[in-house]
Amino acid sequence: MEIAFWCCLFIVFYTYLGYGMLLYILVRIKRALCKRKTHDHDPSFTPDITLMICAYNEEDIVDEKMANTRQIDYPKDKLHVMWVTDGSSDKTNERLSLYDDVTIVFSPERRGKTAALKHGIKEVKTDIVVMTDANTMIGKEAIRVIVDHMRDPKVGCVAGEKRVMARDDSQAAAEGEGIYWKYESALKRLDYELHSAMGAAGELCAIRTALFEDMPDDTLLDDFIISMRIVERGYVIAYDSNAYAMEYGSADIVEESKRKRRIAAGGLQSSWRLRSLMNPLLHPITAFQFVSHRVLRWTVTPFAMLALIPLNVALVLDNAGWIYTVIWIMQLMFYLAALAGQWLASKGRKNKLLYIPYYFLFMNANVFRGIRYLATKTNGTWEKAKRG
Repeated sequence: MEIAFWCCLFIVFYTYLGYGMLLYILVRIKRALCKRKTHDHDPSFTPDITLMICAYNEEDIVDEKMANTRQIDYPKDKLHVMWVTDGSSDKTNERLSLYDDVTIVFSPERRGKTAALKHGIKEVKTDIVVMTDANTMIGKEAIRVIVDHMRDPKVGCVAGEKRVMARDDSQAAAEGEGIYWKYESALKRLDYELHSAMGAAGELCAIRTALFEDMPDDTLLDDFIISMRIVERGYVIAYDSNAYAMEYGSADIVEESKRKRRIAAGGLQSSWRLRSLMNPLLHPITAFQFVSHRVLRWTVTPFAMLALIPLNVALVLDNAGWIYTVIWIMQLMFYLAALAGQWLASKGRKNKLLYIPYYFLFMNANVFRGIRYLATKTNGTWEKAKRG
């Protein structure tokens, strides 16, 4: 029982803190032994690119998105804007028809984002395609930063940084999501410096068009699968925080739960479909990064975290040692803090100290909901979460 307890505790610690600490140490060692990975900018490198925006019933955001697109610092004659509308039943296409410089790729049947991406990629005529969401606003220099990384032939994909905004101080869901993404950004930066970032988010990422691989329409994390298939082929995913995209966080914790449930289900699905990347004989560094950064938190760790409760209680009742009593008190304090964070969030009040344990618990709980979602979901149609 004690062995099981310490194994579970180690898994939880390693997944959320230990890997980041180890990654930092490995990067520092690499810096000491090798020349640090640097990137020299070349502003004259401006190949033709396609900015592909997948949308479903986004009529309310079209004008704002197009205004954002037009402020991007990139030669206008080399920036080709494409909207792929996935069975939209509102006036999205009508709004887009007012813009002469936009290519509209319309799919009358709603089959999901993955199907929309596959439809759109067939119409891309440029060597590089930048993918973004309709509700995401891109930084002015983001495209230049992304494209500049493509000068390196080893780079097959570039991941941008996601920045989460809140409309007001009471938007606790956005606050929790923002904290999570700041930590994720730090891990991505270190991952890339060691070898490669582990996946790209659909808010802003770019790939070499020729490297796009077909995937089933029921794929839930299309952006992650696309980028990791590129890693599987021997390329790396570059990460640059200067290429950022901004979007509002979920309107509330209920809407955020929709996203997290789908992401958790997609994580489980991706872990299985990308299982070859866990083979250390084929991908030694990638296997270490992929399992440590992604697979554990989507599969083993939530169960280990749950198992810690009965194991800890049994060891305390068995008088196994004072250390188990101390850890049990720490567990109780953590869960009480999470409950307090949930209560404050339900009242629209914000307390970072209490909200962090709540959001952490909330993410892990959604893995179990994701299992059920994956078992019942039969296609890749979108389940949009309302934004703040």
